[in-house]
Amino acid sequence: MLKNIKNKLKAVSLFSGCGGLDRGFINAGFEIIWANDFFPDAVETYKKNISNHIILGDIKKIKSSQIPENFDILLGGFPCQGFSIANKKRNMKDERNFLYREMLRIVKDKKPPFFLAENVKGLLSMSGGEVIKMIKKDFESLGYIVDYKLVNAADYGVPQQRERVLILGNRLGIKNEFPESTHGKDKKPYITTKEVVGYLANVLVSFDPQKHNNKLVYNHIARTNVQDNFWGRKYSVSQYAICDYLKFWREKKGLSTKKIDDLFGYKYTAGHWFRKDNNSGSIPNPEDWWRLKKILEFDNKFDKQVTELELKPIKFEQSLRINNWDKPSDTITATGPEIHPNKKRRMSVRECAIIQTFPDNFVFTGSLGNMYKQIGNAVPVLLAQKIGKSIQNMIKKNRIYVN
Repeated sequence: MLKNIKNKLKAVSLFSGCGGLDRGFINAGFEIIWANDFFPDAVETYKKNISNHIILGDIKKIKSSQIPENFDILLGGFPCQGFSIANKKRNMKDERNFLYREMLRIVKDKKPPFFLAENVKGLLSMSGGEVIKMIKKDFESLGYIVDYKLVNAADYGVPQQRERVLILGNRLGIKNEFPESTHGKDKKPYITTKEVVGYLANVLVSFDPQKHNNKLVYNHIARTNVQDNFWGRKYSVSQYAICDYLKFWREKKGLSTKKIDDLFGYKYTAGHWFRKDNNSGSIPNPEDWWRLKKILEFDNKFDKQVTELELKPIKFEQSLRINNWDKPSDTITATGPEIHPNKKRRMSVRECAIIQTFPDNFVFTGSLGNMYKQIGNAVPVLLAQKIGKSIQNMIKKNRIYVN
């Protein structure tokens, strides 16, 4: 039952991930009283930044009785891999496509006044549109008025072209309303990538917090696997030869690989420069090479081969997109970030988080890959906030004040 509008509306969140949707609703004035996800690193990030009310576990194994009563809205960005256009093998047999039924179960058992589900654009076209019709019908059978809308986060002030389907339902007999767009044609100009993350372009990437303009920058760490596609090495060079060479100078200095990592502010990264293995060994990028040279004081034998680059032809792949300074970022994905406009590295974890409108003090935990995954799976915080405000406006507009 809805509380007096002067009190905070309570929400339960399923498939919460690291908390993008929840953080937005909290910003809009809601109180999240219970949340759930089964991705350990995402749950740790959620606890670190939001609250301990999140439960780690498979929702299929959590009984409805274990979830609190009398909340006002159920939130759920149910897993989208099975529905995604990027997943060319998507089909009705994909088990992930039916996780929305867990949300349906909770709605049926708890009967909250509202529910909000979020998913990828591919949901609308799957099986010729039959999937979205099925989902809508299932929720309507529980007595809810259900509507859905395809929105683009960039239209709401998010610096990212990110199309998502919002499914909103209520059992109060009122009209569902979605937030009005604020940016785009005949409105405010879109927020560009450069506007929000341009200042980080020349800040060194590191697992450790970096100080910039008297403020700490967290999680400014990035993948650098763009060589041979964009700024590639001009001359061929053997990873084995570089490994032997660097190992010799490191041992001469009496430094461990961990010490090198510490000096660079990396974790389990510098060690790859001293590992003679084409599968996991690597050659330092030019910036790291020059920094390493100051530490180990090696000679000029490989300077030219390692540091001289040339721009090489780009072969199009989804995972090899280059971001553009002058317009909103393309969609931040869970599998791998876009290449930075400088073409020397991927967008950093912090840059991706900023593009997803997470607060600067929202700190992510886990491996580099898992941090990227958490951010790519999240709902942009600002978009979630505007959805939350829109639902509150529905309540006020319809004078729903139940004590």
